[in-house]
Amino acid sequence: MASSGQLHVDFELKSPAEKVWETIRDSTTIFPQALSHDYKSIQVLEGDGKAPGSVRLINYAEGSPIVKVSKERIESVDEAEKKYVYSIIDGDLLKYYKTFIGKIIVVPKGESSLVKWSCEFEKASEEIPDPSVIKEFAVKNFKEIDDYLHGKA
Repeated sequence: MASSGQLHVDFELKSPAEKVWETIRDSTTIFPQALSHDYKSIQVLEGDGKAPGSVRLINYAEGSPIVKVSKERIESVDEAEKKYVYSIIDGDLLKYYKTFIGKIIVVPKGESSLVKWSCEFEKASEEIPDPSVIKEFAVKNFKEIDDYLHGKA
């Protein structure tokens, strides 16, 4: 039987929580522009790309570790709590994990922000490692978005 688990990471960004949250909400447009070395394109397949139930097709660039294509569904969005939950429903990641659900929470911290990223997963087999490489990729992306937001300031 394959095992399941969770990974969590909290990290601080210089940018205010509101700016970070807006970037997450507009990631369909902003990520391919700001992080073109990691994201070739993000297409909205269903919905508006922001509301729960929306489905997006993400094509990753050469900088992406193990995943070149993934399809994600937005499961829930809480504007007040700045909380975004998504699940991977198709693509390369599902070769390794039967299920993968990611959660992002942006917490105001004075003039800066604290980002809490976590995932729940079920491995396709026991030999598959925990998705630490995905966690590291997420942290790297947010730190680069932070730099991008400061470059625009």
